[in-house]
Amino acid sequence: MPLELFNTLSGKIEPLFASDGTALRMYCCGPTVYDYGHIGNFRTFLHVDVLRRAIRMFGITPRHVMNITDVDDKIIRNAAAAQLPINTYTARYEKAFFEDMQALGCETPEAIARATENIDGMVSLIERLAQQDIAYKVEDGSWYFRIARFPDYGKLSGKDLEGIQDGARIDSDEYEKDSARDFALWKATKPGETSWDTPLGTGRPGWHIECSAMAMKYLGDSFDLHAGGEDLMFPHHENEIAQSEAATHVPFARHWFHVRFLLVEGKKMSKSEGNFYTLRDLLLKGHRASAIRFLLLSVPYRHQLNFTFDGLTESTNAIERLRTFHQRILTGKWPTLAVANNNDPVLSNLIAQGDTNFTASLANDLNTAEARAAIFDVIRAVNTAADRNTLTQPDADATLALLAKFDTIFAVLNDTDAELTKAALAWAEAEGRMADVSTEVLEKFGANSLTDAAIDALVADRTKAKAQRNFARADAIRNELLEKGILIEDSKEGVRWKRK
Repeated sequence: MPLELFNTLSGKIEPLFASDGTALRMYCCGPTVYDYGHIGNFRTFLHVDVLRRAIRMFGITPRHVMNITDVDDKIIRNAAAAQLPINTYTARYEKAFFEDMQALGCETPEAIARATENIDGMVSLIERLAQQDIAYKVEDGSWYFRIARFPDYGKLSGKDLEGIQDGARIDSDEYEKDSARDFALWKATKPGETSWDTPLGTGRPGWHIECSAMAMKYLGDSFDLHAGGEDLMFPHHENEIAQSEAATHVPFARHWFHVRFLLVEGKKMSKSEGNFYTLRDLLLKGHRASAIRFLLLSVPYRHQLNFTFDGLTESTNAIERLRTFHQRILTGKWPTLAVANNNDPVLSNLIAQGDTNFTASLANDLNTAEARAAIFDVIRAVNTAADRNTLTQPDADATLALLAKFDTIFAVLNDTDAELTKAALAWAEAEGRMADVSTEVLEKFGANSLTDAAIDALVADRTKAKAQRNFARADAIRNELLEKGILIEDSKEGVRWKRK
């Protein structure tokens, strides 16, 4: 079955394919590195991660380019307030962004494009527009895009922009007004700002020209897919289309993929509401990175997600169920079909149907909710068979193969949560943010907490004590671990432990 995806430009669900027959060329608007990324940002990047993983699962090679906006109005303003050069200021937040992406299980794109490393390409693109009298220079030395010269302006967002007034300009990189105005391509130098000396004059690029120039440098004048959050549709993506297609006279991107932002506890996320969270905020509160990933992917990308802490608890429980089930099937001793006394002939069909449903859900516009449901249907059926001693090794193998396929998309089975929380704790200590660390995290991962090796040693001592019938010692070890937030689980497959 083909992978089909909603195209914002056409308003239809369309097959996704590599137009050159080699690799699907996709560009994702990356972060503006002026601060730590928040969970709304990461919802977009996580769904782009699922998209690139699904592209590969469906047999297509992704050629994924993501930009880093390391010069714009916000960065210049914040760097000046911190009395730092912009490259020093942005380096800190770029490093944090990639650490957070790795913590959330996101794959690294094939290419990373930094705005400050691609100034020449931006200048060349503006010069092409100037040759057609679409870019024009004003008195202070800045250059603007004349949107009245691009009749298709508004075709992506669908906004009614008939009242375009030629020459009405806007300087800000970001604006929310529906009325279209000529936007800045190149901003003349202002005192104290970082600038570049170019044939256009001394100055710096506008935000919108950055993405056009970098996308075309790495992917060509016309490519397969452009992705980003819904907030970028207008004006940023609309402006990208206008300046790119005005210069090249070919379609900029064939397919447009937009991820809806989220609410937090039913409200728009904002610092004034007290519901603004970065990934690090949540880790320091004791929440798991894998559960945050699973929750942010729980609702399909075109639907609004209401991020709640009850939902995060449910996501944590779901992760535990997945990992416990995976270990049970992986380590269990299941009879072969030939010697099974009570094998269930229906189970293998249910597992195969679960595989089909999982794939079909992703093929249908990346329906992550239905894909998750298909896997949990299989888990229920296989757990029941294991409890009844009717699970056979072939069905266990098929289940493990399906879980591996599931994890190529959702990437939550490998448990690195403790290590990631420890890293967040070390960051908080280095940054003087220990006041943000919950008591629970301090007890589990602080200086007085037990290391994994120490826990393993105590579990081994308990097992030895039980073998020697020293049950008082075994119970004392269990209670000691429980006080430290460590749960021991005895099962027929063996002894496991986990942090609460």
